[in-house]
Amino acid sequence: MALLSIEDLSFAYRSHTVLSGVSFVVNAGEVLGLVGPNGCGKTTLIKCVDGMLSPEEGRVTLGGRDLRTMHRREVAREMAYVPQSAGNQTASTVFETVLMGRRPYLNWTVSPEDEERVAAALDLLDLGGLAFRKVAELSGGERQRVMIARALVQETGVILLDEPTSNLDIRHQMAVMEVLHGLAEEKGFAVVIALHDLNLAATYCHRLLVLADGSIYSYGVPEEVLTPEMLGNVYGIEAVVKQDLPAPYVVPVRPGQLQEEG
Repeated sequence: MALLSIEDLSFAYRSHTVLSGVSFVVNAGEVLGLVGPNGCGKTTLIKCVDGMLSPEEGRVTLGGRDLRTMHRREVAREMAYVPQSAGNQTASTVFETVLMGRRPYLNWTVSPEDEERVAAALDLLDLGGLAFRKVAELSGGERQRVMIARALVQETGVILLDEPTSNLDIRHQMAVMEVLHGLAEEKGFAVVIALHDLNLAATYCHRLLVLADGSIYSYGVPEEVLTPEMLGNVYGIEAVVKQDLPAPYVVPVRPGQLQEEG
């Protein structure tokens, strides 16, 4: 079942076209990885899907409804967004910041259930010991995990994440991806995540969408998408892709090294 559908989406900043004719679906229980070089349009695509930007053409359908017909509060109950930067939450504690994710459901008071959901999300992302620390006092990686926890307590069926692992060490990268993969497979979430680490994407994403110059270059399972040809054409690098592991593994090599060894 498709929870999120993007049809022929295009977007431009003034006269500069950033996205052109992008179409894909994300099913319940699926993690879709958005990959591609810097400037290919990943962040713009996520912002268009979330409704922060209005595409010039195309349509975003969320749970069968056109996003343009939905109030922002309705969208917030169906779809969560985690930006690249945690912003300046200087005066807020970790607990208060994560509690903000419950805003689509709050009236005038915070219920014990809301507090329990925040505590559970903090524990899930190894943040329980930081609950009453100011967000401004945290490292970049800790802030990123706080923003992911805030998205989780929204309890939406769709989660959009823009490079959420970029400031994390390898242990926390894998821990975050385990959580997201688990939410998809165990609870039927649809997760869209922009990543630069192709090996992390291959390990945890059910499908990959490769963007190049604002258009879809390839779209499919990691074994089909991650090829030396794609890496050469899209990223401009030479690489070997090992297929004898549980997931494809990309090994970049120095220019000309493969010819020398051959």
